[in-house]
Amino acid sequence: MILKVLGSAAGGGFPQWNCSCPNCAGLRARTLPAKPRTQSQLALSPALGLWVLIGASPDLRTQIVANSELSPSRPDPGRSPIVAVFLPSADVDAVMGLLHLREFQSFVVLSTAAVRRILCDHNSLFRVLNRATPRVNWLEFSVDQPAPFYLPGCQDTRPAFRFTAVSVGGNYPDYAGENGDCAAAADQSNVGFVIEQDEKKVFIAPSWSAMSPTCYKHATAADIALVDGTFWSDTELLATGRTQKTAREMGHLPLSGPDGLLALYPREARGRKILIHINNTNPILDETSAEYHAVLEAGFEIAYDGLTIDL
Repeated sequence: MILKVLGSAAGGGFPQWNCSCPNCAGLRARTLPAKPRTQSQLALSPALGLWVLIGASPDLRTQIVANSELSPSRPDPGRSPIVAVFLPSADVDAVMGLLHLREFQSFVVLSTAAVRRILCDHNSLFRVLNRATPRVNWLEFSVDQPAPFYLPGCQDTRPAFRFTAVSVGGNYPDYAGENGDCAAAADQSNVGFVIEQDEKKVFIAPSWSAMSPTCYKHATAADIALVDGTFWSDTELLATGRTQKTAREMGHLPLSGPDGLLALYPREARGRKILIHINNTNPILDETSAEYHAVLEAGFEIAYDGLTIDL
């Protein structure tokens, strides 16, 4: 299995188009030792020449163009090697990229039942995906229920990998409105994924609000864990004056502090641990900062666009 980080930033990317915080201003002026980043997007290849997306970033088209292995090639120049998209939530930053995939190609979208209802039953915009023949196939998965994933159109009777959706807290997006179905399915609002193939395990949780026992267990056992690196502190965005919400109120466990991710992360974790979904205000983006070095000293890596991992 090959895992590739197509985008590593939180919503808005880095630099963010309408932000002049020290990080964004410094990157634009080329005075900040940091890498530009597109919005968070992962891709994995469970078999030669085929790819599965985790999420559908608003930057997805640009990310596909920037990575030649995701482009059509002979003997089928009219078809992308992307065969499926796993949706962690109905958040705009996790689903808008689906609209880049509307160009007459069938693929599989997998989500919780509540997320499918939000996108298919209550939002007509995503019906544009049905231009393909056959139509895009939506499949539902259940939380905490291991399931096999079979590559579409493949004759192999063995699954390409097994996956488990894990509830990681958080809320449904505001645009979903007062949906009674969603209120009754709080654990379906935001999920991470455990993906297993050939005795290798990947844990993907770009957004989580607390270190639950389940998350602790999966982070401990993973060979690779890509986890929420959105904010350094709980009050990071409050200081900008652009919101009245803390990191936790936005569904993100901050990195710092005695109750932050760096302190709570399982000490017995045996695999690589990589921070992803990094907000433009996060001081770890500055590669000379004390926060950047604190993360490295804690044994974490910081994801960047183009990071490729061969399992």
